[in-house]
Amino acid sequence: MVENAENAENVVNGDSAGPAVLKERRVEDAATLKALADPLRLAILDVLMAAAGTGPLTAKEIAAALDEPQTKLYRHIKQLEKAGLIRVAGTRLVSGIVESRYSPAQESLRLAPEIFSPDSPTRIDAYDAMLAAMDRVRGDFRAHAMAGRVDFSPARDGSGALPGLFSHFTYRVTPERMVRLRSQLAAVFDELNAEGNSTAEDAVDVTLFTLLYGVGPVPADGSAPAPVAGSRNDGGPGTES
Repeated sequence: MVENAENAENVVNGDSAGPAVLKERRVEDAATLKALADPLRLAILDVLMAAAGTGPLTAKEIAAALDEPQTKLYRHIKQLEKAGLIRVAGTRLVSGIVESRYSPAQESLRLAPEIFSPDSPTRIDAYDAMLAAMDRVRGDFRAHAMAGRVDFSPARDGSGALPGLFSHFTYRVTPERMVRLRSQLAAVFDELNAEGNSTAEDAVDVTLFTLLYGVGPVPADGSAPAPVAGSRNDGGPGTES
């Protein structure tokens, strides 16, 4: 999961069997942001993070999970590896060819809030990473919807509850109310992160994607409006954005 961070800490977990894996990686450099600014690379990260509990994957296994040609992934895998987002966990010789197995270098990602400052040289790169996450969610949703794997119809038990939720609206609120709304949404994600993944037999994969931002008035002199505090973006692979 990739998320806009405020007070994130890098907690390291690992063992003597291999390099430590960051519990959470704070992203603030242009190279990493550029590596994240592609829906397919985000998808590769999603697959590897989801498989972290079962072991590293080969390019062939990643391609099978994404239903993509293996040759299409090599360039993206190398870019993720160069940025330090994934790493080679091992190699083996298969029919005379060295086959690498990859694992994620972190459990989750957070975009440092400083990169969104008006004078930040990486601000545009940060927005590109966010836009890639939006494209990733859109592509996933379309694929699952067309395959009949998502349901927005009323519950069959007559309770009126909807399995899914879609909401798109614009309100005019005070900056204080926006900050409070952001805190309320953040609490939901913090609760889910604390709970972790369910091991129940009837558990389902849930995708949450939240984009909250305020648009300030354009100054009379035509200069760029001041950023509105309280914006939040969350996306779900395994990532937060």
